[in-house]
Amino acid sequence: MKSCEWCGEPEALSGTNTVYWELPDGTRAIELTNTPAMICSSCGMAYQEDSTIKDIEDQLFLINTKKLPESLTYQQLMETERILKRNYFDFS
Repeated sequence: MKSCEWCGEPEALSGTNTVYWELPDGTRAIELTNTPAMICSSCGMAYQEDSTIKDIEDQLFLINTKKLPESLTYQQLMETERILKRNYFDFS
């Protein structure tokens, strides 16, 4: 169990949820189901950890997003074939 990033209570548990993500080119958003999430039983907030957000953002930069369906699972997104070796826009 981890502390909730929103309320600070030690009530956040690992789970999954559905999120909507805008593609890097801004043309549309996609639905990602079964996305890893932290869910707080105290305040009810469900959110993605920074590492999950980075994984999604990097993957979206590395694949051909024009071929993505409107809805897919997090796992399907992460298994999509990459056209680049790395995210050249990540300067961290």
